[in-house]
Amino acid sequence: MILNPKRHLRAALAALLLAANLAPAALADEGMWAFNNLPRAEIKKRYGFDVTDDWVRRVQSATVRFPNGTGSFVSAEGLVLTNYHIVEDIVGELSTAERDLAKTGFVAHTRDQEIKIPGLALDQLVRIEDVTARVNGAVKAGTGDAEAGAARMAEIGRIEAEAAKSSGLRADVVTLYQGGVYNLYYYKRYTDVRLVFAPEFQAAFFGGDPDNFNFPRYDLDMALVRVYENGAPLKPENYFKWSKKGPQDGELTFVSGSPGTTQRLLTVAHLEYLRDTQLPFTVRLLESRRDSLKKYMAGGEEQTRRGQNELNYAENFIKVFGGELEGLRGKELLARKQGTESALRAYAESSRNRKDYVETWDTIAKARKSLAAYDNRRRLLGGSSLGDSPNTAFNTTLFGYARALVRLADESAKPNAERLPEYTDARRAALEAMLYSEAPIYDDFEQVKLAASLALMRDTLGASDPLIKTVLKGKTPEARAAELISGTKLKDVAYRRELAAGGKKAVEASNDPLIALAREVDAEARQLRRRYEAEVLGVERTAYGKIARALFEKEGTGIYPDATFTPRLSYGAVKGYKENGKTVQPFTYFAGLYGRAAEHGNKFPYNLAPRWAEKKSEVDLKVPFNFVTTNDIIGGNSGSPSFNRDMELLGLIFDGNIQSLVGNFYYDESVNRAISVDSRGMLEALRKVYGATEIADELTRPSAASATSSR
Repeated sequence: MILNPKRHLRAALAALLLAANLAPAALADEGMWAFNNLPRAEIKKRYGFDVTDDWVRRVQSATVRFPNGTGSFVSAEGLVLTNYHIVEDIVGELSTAERDLAKTGFVAHTRDQEIKIPGLALDQLVRIEDVTARVNGAVKAGTGDAEAGAARMAEIGRIEAEAAKSSGLRADVVTLYQGGVYNLYYYKRYTDVRLVFAPEFQAAFFGGDPDNFNFPRYDLDMALVRVYENGAPLKPENYFKWSKKGPQDGELTFVSGSPGTTQRLLTVAHLEYLRDTQLPFTVRLLESRRDSLKKYMAGGEEQTRRGQNELNYAENFIKVFGGELEGLRGKELLARKQGTESALRAYAESSRNRKDYVETWDTIAKARKSLAAYDNRRRLLGGSSLGDSPNTAFNTTLFGYARALVRLADESAKPNAERLPEYTDARRAALEAMLYSEAPIYDDFEQVKLAASLALMRDTLGASDPLIKTVLKGKTPEARAAELISGTKLKDVAYRRELAAGGKKAVEASNDPLIALAREVDAEARQLRRRYEAEVLGVERTAYGKIARALFEKEGTGIYPDATFTPRLSYGAVKGYKENGKTVQPFTYFAGLYGRAAEHGNKFPYNLAPRWAEKKSEVDLKVPFNFVTTNDIIGGNSGSPSFNRDMELLGLIFDGNIQSLVGNFYYDESVNRAISVDSRGMLEALRKVYGATEIADELTRPSAASATSSR
């Protein structure tokens, strides 16, 4: 029986919070650790394993970052393992109404059958440098918070430009500890990536939204791509050997990847802002998108194919943010945070540097309070590189192109260090990959999405708002969306290139309706972004920097920073847990998949993909399918390898359990679990269900390279 997600979440939260209130501040398996600051002594003490510099280098080298998640090299010939849901959009873009890869799955039995993925780039971390002194040194004594924030941003732009030019690598300055530390990350970028294997959507997401964030699970949420360099398969220096033995109960496991965002170091006032303002609006936005997508998909099979990926995204994050919101609305979570904050504040204000900390927490509270007056408007207008949805009120890929072209024309005329970060020379390649994408665009689909987002904007701001009058021009959201989508030429890649090449003169002369709309709203969008960066982000960078220093003074530097979608390492073990008084075993098996389908009459979302039903007699039902570990993960870890001390791949991270939804704010080892596809289950499916023997053989083939990479 599938538990009601809301009721299930309340029970999970209650157990998690009770355990957290009884637990010490930091449990042994907690943390998403930066590769240059790993808790080596704790791992040695806990599991008896020595983390060496060479081991760290090899793990770092074998892990790659997708634009929306993680992957890892798993063969001597450039195969990269990730989740199906990480390449879900790619599968959709490579599909047609006649050849729906999400419905049929895809296997490349030979190299010439592998499909080139346009615009996809994978990043491999090369090294990290600490640039904290240089970033903070750009701020002159006596400078106000807003000016200090601008000075840091300008210096970050200069650092990235210099590093990219001198190294030929991608260079990103990353803010850690909410502004306490700045590190420069160098990445090697791979741009020739080809699809090798993807299962059917139904096999990857068996159980659908009801089972999402729950366990037991029975999902083959995997995909394989191959990296090419100079026209030939890449031979990576390091990769994870495939484990035929698979994970064992109690075994030490590591997870390397790029966790997206956590907010464990935020102040209570900041968390209260998330609870009262930011998260409710985010959930409302996602619910609006979900409802419009379902209405569109009711139109037929082709509409369902086009909309499925975006519906999956909306439903997933409704559950994510809904869980976070429910946790913040409970008394226990904020009470725990208040206790931790009060202790740190008391320590800071009693230190020899007391004057540095006076009013620091109050400064953040004041900045967040002022933000509430205009934040919904700022987020609706979008156009920020600071983590917001770029097209909240203009939810169509085509407006994203229009805004990028308008801003590219403006920003290119400025000195590199004075540009918006996403338009600097160091990030030009990523911008152009987005702008010149050849992904298919469907007018009716874009029109439905845009109409729904315009309606949300009108309902939020009011029909009499000057911005609404400018945007809608007296028309309904549906009529205006139809006018904009039918009238634009931005569907043509050649036209986008022409406008970009023509610069400001061409963009200003364009009468394209979406370009005109982007020009009309850009001044206010920029003004709100500047206000946010000056009054909130700049202020908080200074304040959180002080809090970080207090934390370092009190706890030492052996603490992990919040996740920032940069490469991290977590450690843990294969381990079950208690839920509602019952023991949840750490493994599921192929037998459970077929049993669950039968239990639900093989009806959606518990229906088997046809080939899975056909191949049942050939599958070993005793093979493990999914498993859980105590590894500390968050969104962005999707596609991460789960591996042992010998760098053998044990599994593939694809989800967390329901208790992990409040892991954004803190971690509890007793119930937080990461969910993976078992290495044995993946091999069983490749060989017995998909007949992909060539791929399975490559994954398990002994070679000199694999022997070298495992030493």
